[in-house]
Amino acid sequence: MTEAKSSGQLSKNSIGLLDSAVMAVAGSAPAYSIAATTAVLIGAVGMQAPAALLWCGIPMFGVVMAFLYLGRWQANSGASYAWVGRALSADLGFLSGWALIVSATVFMVAGSFPAGSVTLDMIAPNLSNNLTAVTIVGGLWFLLISFLVMLGIQITVRVQWIMSSIEMLILVVSGIVALVKYGAHPVNAFHWSWFSPTAFSSGSVFVAGALIATFYYWGWDVSANLNEETKDSKRIPGLGAAIGILFTFAMFELFTVATQLSMSEKTIAASSANVLQQMGVQLYGPGWGNIMVLAVALSTIATLETTLLQVTRTLFSMGRDGVISGRFGAVHSKWKTPYLASIVITILALVLFVLSNFLSSISAVMTDAINAIGLQVVFYYGLASLAVIFYYRKLLFQSIGNFLFLFLWPTVAAVFLIVVGVSDIPSLNGTTDAVGLGLIAIGIIPMLWGRFKKRAAFYSERRQHFIPGAPAQEDPASVV
Repeated sequence: MTEAKSSGQLSKNSIGLLDSAVMAVAGSAPAYSIAATTAVLIGAVGMQAPAALLWCGIPMFGVVMAFLYLGRWQANSGASYAWVGRALSADLGFLSGWALIVSATVFMVAGSFPAGSVTLDMIAPNLSNNLTAVTIVGGLWFLLISFLVMLGIQITVRVQWIMSSIEMLILVVSGIVALVKYGAHPVNAFHWSWFSPTAFSSGSVFVAGALIATFYYWGWDVSANLNEETKDSKRIPGLGAAIGILFTFAMFELFTVATQLSMSEKTIAASSANVLQQMGVQLYGPGWGNIMVLAVALSTIATLETTLLQVTRTLFSMGRDGVISGRFGAVHSKWKTPYLASIVITILALVLFVLSNFLSSISAVMTDAINAIGLQVVFYYGLASLAVIFYYRKLLFQSIGNFLFLFLWPTVAAVFLIVVGVSDIPSLNGTTDAVGLGLIAIGIIPMLWGRFKKRAAFYSERRQHFIPGAPAQEDPASVV
């Protein structure tokens, strides 16, 4: 292995606009999210699932705007960690990065199981429910993905293009076929009230649906974590994220409507493990129905890759700043990747993956952590939305565009996410709340270590904000 440097730069100018958009789509994992979460969402809100996705999607675009403008200020692979830390509060910035790390690590543990299961569904169906076989195959997939991520961003992007292109082709074609087939003779007649925010049976039902919908969208911000490796690093990552989330929003709405048109609630509940597989059987028959399983498999593997990228780039940025061990800031001299961060996270995730499958006590903790991922996501998304307001506070009321994109939309996003997160805490069981929020709270320990033991400069630097007319600053209005 080529000797690693204790510091260095990531591979610059390796990602273009379409690459960035593809990574954002892969991060949200349309096929995986639809397959694994549609039944959960419809079970929570009934026929208002399209409304939950729509009315959560609108504030989510506010978060996208926040990331776009924060990226315009500074390209940093730590993304929300760096932006929140330098614009709002160093402590909140650290916890923002920590929330991403713990939520993403938990998701990688959870996502490795379906990666193994759906793979066996296609090549050895008799083993798809065999715990040992699924664990081995899921673990092998994760090891392969980790190796690809370490080899370099160019290889990672090429592999992502192949997987995501096949996935998107299957989804677009199948969505159109489903609408054509069931539009005239639906199981549930289409009604515009499916999109109405007033049709929810109660406010608590809406909040429950919104938290689930947040999990649907989560992951698009991988494009921000790759900004140091992207061409025109202050513009393209934000635009790529915007394009990516528009596409995934369309896919989510298309398949949620198609699912409600083609299946009864009883059928949806019975197919909760993989709604897309059931839809594939209905559209193409038992044989060709597995094409939807292929889409789910590719989506699952793709989102494991993007999640690992987010964690390693965040750890790299934090290591570079010295708020955690500087070794995480090491860049491989040949591959130009934070390889040590990849190795550490891969070992940790694999150990948790195996233990959660075979030890009931660890499994229970992991289940609670998975259920609480939404709380961790709304935490760091909400902070980023506040950070953009704080950083650009001197520009907020200088024009209608500034008011809309730098203040109103991010404010709506932040308030929405905070209300959803706080309101949902009582509806989750106590253990889920304790594990989910506790994982964020654990971050206070390394935060204090970095502040008082390492005395990282990150904590003593003066907070930054946009100063109109100052040199080396470009008016953010030029972004859109």
